[in-house]
Amino acid sequence: MAAAEPADTQLMLGVGLIEKDTNGEVLWVWCYPSTTATLRNLLLRKCCLTDESKLLHPFVFGQYRRTWFYITTVEVPDSSVLIKVTHFSIVLTAKDFNPEKYAAFTRILCRMYLKHGSPVKMMESYIAVLTKGICQSEENGSFLSKDFDARKAYLAGSIKDIVSQFGMETVILHTALMLKKRIVVYHPKIEAVQEFTRTLPALVWHRQDWTILHSYVHLHAEELEALQMCPGYIAGFVDLEVSSRSDLYDVFVNLADSEITIAPLAKEAMTMGKLHKDIGQLIVQSAEDPEKSDSQVIQDISLKTREIFTNLEPFSEVSGDGEKLVLNFEALKQRRFPPATENFLYHLAAAEQMLKI
Repeated sequence: MAAAEPADTQLMLGVGLIEKDTNGEVLWVWCYPSTTATLRNLLLRKCCLTDESKLLHPFVFGQYRRTWFYITTVEVPDSSVLIKVTHFSIVLTAKDFNPEKYAAFTRILCRMYLKHGSPVKMMESYIAVLTKGICQSEENGSFLSKDFDARKAYLAGSIKDIVSQFGMETVILHTALMLKKRIVVYHPKIEAVQEFTRTLPALVWHRQDWTILHSYVHLHAEELEALQMCPGYIAGFVDLEVSSRSDLYDVFVNLADSEITIAPLAKEAMTMGKLHKDIGQLIVQSAEDPEKSDSQVIQDISLKTREIFTNLEPFSEVSGDGEKLVLNFEALKQRRFPPATENFLYHLAAAEQMLKI
């Protein structure tokens, strides 16, 4: 297995430092290697130091155009060598989704900066992790990249918490994800948004696709343009104004009020029937079982999801060019499923790109 290690270390893209000085100015002070002005501005927006509310968010993460960002922010204690700095943020950009891994590494980098007041030590540690997957230091703690498995990051959230909040309505989220729809989640607290949104892709575990997750989006033209280029997504916002932006979502989740709304244009594809009721009941029963862990609940939902794809199989045929499976819509119609089931299977085939062009 040793040969796989270098690949893991190729996931990091860069490290940066943002400071807030005693005059209240927030500046991007250092990065390695270089970064674009667009990404710099984005990261300044994401780090809580530029926020008017003055709330300190110790750790935030998200992605922009397939680049993941992880930001740890600390207050500078009086004892630090950094006399002119009140707060700073360490930013890591990477190709992979792994909040726990990068939170652990940025915390070590923060401790180094607090102690030495110079980015040199941080850069040495960054390069050590980049090349060897490890950095060790007596007083600041050590970090081993391979301690952080991607699957653990996928399973870190709690499906049971989602079901205890939304009950049967969880099936709306499952259906939207199956059909690759656009889900927008709002809550005034970024921590709540991140915790909830990161868990949703587990409802469609068979895809194991966390690239659909945009857990921290601002209503900023550049970010919205990048988001709208994605066919389906989960996007998290802390600005309630997003609720009136129906061009951004098929399903809107107001996490603060525990409300899920289906946008008018998505209603036809999202029509619920007996099949959805069965799935909803299975999700609720599994999640409410005190004996079951979150990963067992995910497994139960995944088995049910596989059953749905098995339902599609008899109506799938190899396309004319022999390249892929396509839906035989006539065969599906002849089966005389209830209208909501037929509608769902048709839209599912569309989401899986199984329709004849």
